[in-house]
Amino acid sequence: MNTKTNFDDFEVGYDIPAKPGMDEADIQTPCLILDLDALERNVKKMGDYAKAHGMRHRAHGKMHKSVDVLKLQMEMGGAIGVCCQKVSEAEVFARAGIKEILVSNQVREAAKIDRLAKMPKLGANVIVCVDEVANIADLSAATQKHGTELGIFIEIDCGAGRCGVKTTEAVVEIAKAAAAAPGLTYRGIQAYQGAMQHMDSFDDRKAKLDAAIAQVSDAVGALKAEGMETELVSGGGTGSYYFESNSGVYNELQCGSYAFMDADYGRIHDQDGKRIDQGEWENALFILTSVMSHAKADKAIVDAGLKAQSMDSGLPFIFGRDDVKYIKCSDEHGVVDDPDGVLKVNDKLRLVPGHCDPTCNVHDWYVGVRGGKVETVWPVSARGKAY
Repeated sequence: MNTKTNFDDFEVGYDIPAKPGMDEADIQTPCLILDLDALERNVKKMGDYAKAHGMRHRAHGKMHKSVDVLKLQMEMGGAIGVCCQKVSEAEVFARAGIKEILVSNQVREAAKIDRLAKMPKLGANVIVCVDEVANIADLSAATQKHGTELGIFIEIDCGAGRCGVKTTEAVVEIAKAAAAAPGLTYRGIQAYQGAMQHMDSFDDRKAKLDAAIAQVSDAVGALKAEGMETELVSGGGTGSYYFESNSGVYNELQCGSYAFMDADYGRIHDQDGKRIDQGEWENALFILTSVMSHAKADKAIVDAGLKAQSMDSGLPFIFGRDDVKYIKCSDEHGVVDDPDGVLKVNDKLRLVPGHCDPTCNVHDWYVGVRGGKVETVWPVSARGKAY
């Protein structure tokens, strides 16, 4: 899948880190690169899995913030649309022609509600999460003002301890209010157990999801007793999708990080006790960095520091090598332990970031490479869209 951007007037190193056709060795660093072969295999694998298990997959856009990556997920992986966490993020995808958009978060500020209610005019079917009855009236008023319609998911707090209601009674109350409100349609339930996604043990993750599934099943049953059918039950992440898809309750997945795979997700274990980045998913996203100094015999200094990545989930690791190790960083520098002095100035290394989502959000471009050549350059379309 090739970018449609015309790079004729772009200057490498000033506007963009690379142009299609360049050698990977000539890419300006630090920047994000995508191994297109690995990315495509990951995307196809998730698509095949979702189809085989009768699940919809609504890919999570907060991970990559890229229209081009999402289109790949839709075209090659069968994703039906996108999840977004912010209205501004959703607006980027809606303006790009994406038709199925879930704002998998609460929208409460009046100006944001107004923007959300206008989004269907761009041709998108928009769903938003709600966890208080008071939000229903505000959303309804905005849709009536703009002559639009919004779908409503009732969010259940099934263990993450963030947004969402805790009781079945609250789910029923809000769903009834949504069904009765002009301009709104009750579409289903969001139940994403985010707190367990990075637990190392497969069995520990399963125990958390078993509890969440029971909670969601109770709510769906209570709604049915009130004559309300639940069209969609949405959730599931890279660390849990196999539990939701075999639950008999969920019918929509929201996986994101599987496509790129980062160090924090990679270390969790599958059912056989194996790291998921050693068989289940491949590393496809890297921070490409260059050695800028080797004045100290046992230390190489690279140009990817704090400003090139997020450190909330720990340090990156150097992909494909065990003779050198990324050990610390400051704003503009990374320190690589090189005890045998194998690196030299201008050598390039691929770093697997600790956490892909916030790392992607500090870059403007993805450089897609295949066979040592730059094949495409994609903008990080919704970079910085946090409002």
